[in-house]
Amino acid sequence: MPSARSQGNRPARVAVIGGGPGGLYTAALLKRLDPDRHITLWERNPPDETFGFGVVLSDETLGGIEHADPVVYAALQRDFTRWDDIDIVHRGVPHTSGGHGFAALGRHRLLEILHDRCRSLGVELRFRTAAPDPARLARTYDLVVAADGVHSTTREAFADVFRPRITEHRCRYVWLAADFAFDAFRFEIAETEHGVMQLHGYPYSADASTVIVEMREEVWRAAGFDGTDGTESVERCAKIFADALGGRPLKSNNSAWTTFRTVVNERWSHGNVVLLGDAAHTAHFSIGSGTKLAVEDALALAACLREQPTVETALAAYEEERRPVVASTQRAARASLEWFEDLSRHLAQPPRQFAFNLLTRSRRVTHGNLRLRDARFTGSVEREFGCPPGTPPMFTPFRMRGLTLRNRVVVSPMDMYSALDGVPGDFHLVHLGARALGGAGLVMTEMVCVGPEGRITPGCAGLWTGRQAEAWRRITDFVHAQAPGAAIGVQLGHSGRKGSTKRMWEGMDEPLDEGNWPLVAASPLPYRPGGQVPRALSRAQLTDLREQFAATAVRAARAGFDLLELHCAHGYLLSGFLSPLTNHRTDAYGGSPEKRLRFPLEVFDAVRAAWPGDRPMTVRISATDWARGGVTAEDAVAIARAFAAHGADAIDVSTGQVVAEEEPEFGRSYQTPFADRVRHEAGVPVIAVGAISSWDDVNSLILAGRTDLCALARPHLYDPHWTLHAAAEQGYEGPGVVWPAPYRAGSRPPRTGRTDAPKPRLTLGG
Repeated sequence: MPSARSQGNRPARVAVIGGGPGGLYTAALLKRLDPDRHITLWERNPPDETFGFGVVLSDETLGGIEHADPVVYAALQRDFTRWDDIDIVHRGVPHTSGGHGFAALGRHRLLEILHDRCRSLGVELRFRTAAPDPARLARTYDLVVAADGVHSTTREAFADVFRPRITEHRCRYVWLAADFAFDAFRFEIAETEHGVMQLHGYPYSADASTVIVEMREEVWRAAGFDGTDGTESVERCAKIFADALGGRPLKSNNSAWTTFRTVVNERWSHGNVVLLGDAAHTAHFSIGSGTKLAVEDALALAACLREQPTVETALAAYEEERRPVVASTQRAARASLEWFEDLSRHLAQPPRQFAFNLLTRSRRVTHGNLRLRDARFTGSVEREFGCPPGTPPMFTPFRMRGLTLRNRVVVSPMDMYSALDGVPGDFHLVHLGARALGGAGLVMTEMVCVGPEGRITPGCAGLWTGRQAEAWRRITDFVHAQAPGAAIGVQLGHSGRKGSTKRMWEGMDEPLDEGNWPLVAASPLPYRPGGQVPRALSRAQLTDLREQFAATAVRAARAGFDLLELHCAHGYLLSGFLSPLTNHRTDAYGGSPEKRLRFPLEVFDAVRAAWPGDRPMTVRISATDWARGGVTAEDAVAIARAFAAHGADAIDVSTGQVVAEEEPEFGRSYQTPFADRVRHEAGVPVIAVGAISSWDDVNSLILAGRTDLCALARPHLYDPHWTLHAAAEQGYEGPGVVWPAPYRAGSRPPRTGRTDAPKPRLTLGG
């Protein structure tokens, strides 16, 4: 219960657990806001004992500090080491990218500055003293700030409320230091007999640098680091990275090899107890975020306590404000740490592309960012990739068999549920025609069903009759005549157990009220509890379906499509064979991964034989089921290899929608790491999909070598001329995209009004 001594419903007595930067800065800010406040901070270690060596802060974070506490900002400014470059050493060849703007200082010095500020304001600092039980503090203080780190005892004391999820990752790392200053942020790769190791290094003073050595767990063990003491580990690391260190030694601060832990909490507050910094969330050091997030937490918490009438509403506002920011940072950090976990996958890339890939690994730094920061470096990457002068990567051509796409943009298949008896009508002509006129290199139809019982809804389009083929021919003729250079592809599929449902806007995945048709699938499992149970397909029915797909491919060729994609994703019929969650067969088509692949490959072979040899064929797969026991990323690589061996020209890498109980990890470009993995490990071209929303994302993914083509759905619903506008906004005029003659007057972006930048989060003056 909060103390009765709070004044005006604002906390008069504050307990802070943890003397790291987050806890200290919170204490200083809260004391500045109310000098009469009594604030006590407990830190179990001595004041000069800390983990690590240097701390990196962004200009954004420093701006927040400057406005909230000019005294602290001025002290930091006097001690900061600043630099702009990132050096990436790939197989002995350095590549430098400039214009990044880093600021760092020693962690000891940062703590000294915050100690001095807290003491000058009257904060009571208790070092070498463990904090009292957090439940007791909650009864005797108005506010308890738990900034007690990744191993937070406060979080564990109230684990039933905070509900933490802690994930350990696959690399071992150790924090070390060198007695000289790197002249840039340095990434160095060592390819040893035991595996790949990497060094992350940056200066934090005129004569010192932080050095982090990291490697996969199995590499760490193979190299024998699990059997060495601290001194031997440090000496071995210095020898492995002797070139980066100039032969100089490394030093330790009781440094130990550890595994990074990502901390996520379902809640951040409980009554008047609130988590802050690493106690609430962690983000991998490769994006330099730990201290930054803790300081920004402190700024937001102080601001919310000033703005809100009660502690309860302030803590709710703090969490509401910070949670989406932290979630975004954690997604970027996870992308970064996974990139380094899978570093060996990228080493065979051309050297400049490797450097670009590393710089854009978190998806926060993009092609556009790098062009602004260092046009010379980005231009060299583009030249190595093969971009003609003035051509963004997305407007370079891509060839599959006899089809050359003029650019790398694909209008992703999107079900419109607007056909009548499977026949596409005027809506489809306008929908697909508009997007072809809009400049995309390839426009894909929705899933076109191979038979009436293969529809998802009564409004799904088909290609099982001549009348339907004639209607599709009208659309392909329009695209080829009115949007020269645009290609149009057809996606063939069968709904399987996900059929006989209402249109999306009437009730997604809900069964029809009447007029249902029987469903078939690999196994008699309904998609949702209480849904229609499909019949398990017999051997004879499998043969009939295979021939149905082949006959549909013949009609698709006659209808004038340039490319055919076989839909083996999202829980539809063929996908249902691939996943162990939906295929429980005990015959030759179920059980092992090879047996589950058998029927989809039989269908692929039949369609490939019926489809013209000079026209490409792709396959869409779900690279993960996002569910325990389902298809994994490793399985996806094997599935992609199998289809490629049978003649697939590219794999369209999607995820999920296989089982209703999935738990996807949504976020910007969240599916692209799966495409990246398939591309590099299966050695097959890929189409990346999934929340790719900007042309800058497309350029970044293409140039980094993570994908060959990018498929976008919702952006093309928002703007049918998305690709034309991407060209206009980049000032591109070339063969990669052509404005239709009637539209040329609109090829310049319209003027827009001025948008002012947001004001600083917390401004307290000097």
